[in-house]
Amino acid sequence: EVRLVESGGGLVQSGGSLRLSCAASGFTFSDYFMTWVRQAPGKRLDWVASINYDGEIPYYEASKKGRFTVSRDNTKNTLYLQLHSATTEDTAMYYCAQGDCSGANCRYRGQGTQVTVSS
Repeated sequence: EVRLVESGGGLVQSGGSLRLSCAASGFTFSDYFMTWVRQAPGKRLDWVASINYDGEIPYYEASKKGRFTVSRDNTKNTLYLQLHSATTEDTAMYYCAQGDCSGANCRYRGQGTQVTVSS
């Protein structure tokens, strides 16, 4: 059974930083691209970033490049997302997902971790 458990969310001030984690189990983690998506209240799922099998090739939604860093540790079966220079527009539920997907087409997602950015 695929299991993805996000953590690390919380309240952060505008301009601050936060690191999210996603612990994966139930599949061979290193065999899959991994993805972060987010959903703000009243909005659809929004792709943030993805990363290839070994972590050497991260890629980002254009407007988010430079403020997010995606990484992974295959020895720990864990995916990470570092948020830098947070803005109130980053307030959302953040989900990790198995595979190279962009939102509603993600087959497996975790339960999410809430990030709230205060002004």
